[in-house]
Amino acid sequence: MPRSARIAPGGLVYHVLNRAVAKLQMLRTVKDRDAFAKVLGEASEKWPGVRLLGWCLMSNHWHLILWPTGDGELKLFMHWLTLTHASRWRTSHHTIGYGPLYQGRYKSFAVESDEHYLTVLRYVERNPLRAKLVDHAAQWRWSSMYVRRGAGDPATLVLHPYLQSGPVELPSNWATRVNQPQSLAEEAAISLCIKRARPFGSETFQKRTARRLGLTSCFRRPGRPANPAAKNPAGSQKV
Repeated sequence: MPRSARIAPGGLVYHVLNRAVAKLQMLRTVKDRDAFAKVLGEASEKWPGVRLLGWCLMSNHWHLILWPTGDGELKLFMHWLTLTHASRWRTSHHTIGYGPLYQGRYKSFAVESDEHYLTVLRYVERNPLRAKLVDHAAQWRWSSMYVRRGAGDPATLVLHPYLQSGPVELPSNWATRVNQPQSLAEEAAISLCIKRARPFGSETFQKRTARRLGLTSCFRRPGRPANPAAKNPAGSQKV
């Protein structure tokens, strides 16, 4: 099997994202972010088969990179994580009964275990830098990039034991690489995968993985299918 078309041993790697309903700033405060980190740590302890490879918390959304070892584990992990976090957030903010906290089900796409994995991890860990919240990605406390530094604070203490190595070894200059801008083409490709749940990787990987996951529709153009009558107006006959 060509290297560019392989699937990581033990299952596919996934980028997972979810946003708060109506752009609510659910992770605006230090307390809110630390609380989410704690729930994420509990989820990782509860489902050790879902390996946490990367993460980043922003004010109204978050990114995770997860590597489940078995079928169905990702769904269980994410269901517990979002349900538990929403319940605790509503209780903490005294807004029980105000409706859902998240805008809907989480979004995810599979990632090929080669340079494409590093591209997605870099995209996730660059988020605070892209948003101009910090001067260097590793300064953002609520991300895997910061946890790799080993600083001793709540976010690190909670998640450091669960941050695992991915299917591709990080280069020695990873911090420098994360701090360098990504190309517009890379960012656009990842954004498209988020919107369409399209696998991210080589063409071979994309097509094979889409078939495996029943996601062949992710390659169709958005919008309604073309109307055959438009090409063959009423009254005309094919001959």
